[in-house]
Amino acid sequence: MSATGRPERERRSAQHEGTPLSATGRPEREPRSAQHEGTPVTVAAAPTAAALAAAHAQRGAARLSDDEIRRCLAVLPGWTRVEERLEKTFRFADYPRTMAFVNALAFIAERMDHHPDLSVHYDRCVVALSTHDAGGITANDCIFAARVERLWV
Repeated sequence: MSATGRPERERRSAQHEGTPLSATGRPEREPRSAQHEGTPVTVAAAPTAAALAAAHAQRGAARLSDDEIRRCLAVLPGWTRVEERLEKTFRFADYPRTMAFVNALAFIAERMDHHPDLSVHYDRCVVALSTHDAGGITANDCIFAARVERLWV
């Protein structure tokens, strides 16, 4: 029980606005049927950030072409391509706000089963996305970036 008298699991679930937590308190991942199966994600001629954020990550996603990466970057403000990764620096007023952002990223990463490289500093966090298994940028990286942008609005 927590100090509020509510069971600990119930209290944590309320903090995540109804997103279910596993028995270990970690966020449950997207259902396998949504997360890793079905038609592979393709980058449309003119994707929107909302469409990318709503897409599901795919196991074994293929690397995107230079043109597909450019189309994704066009709808992801502030993100840049640095070699074979997408990168953006997020700035904050102080360390607690930076860490709150990092924790939100961890939640997204666990739900997607897709984990970014983070460089955490007092007032900023550098997020780098690349799909190591594919050796470069995939649609999963664009999806993750779009979901991060929804946090940042």
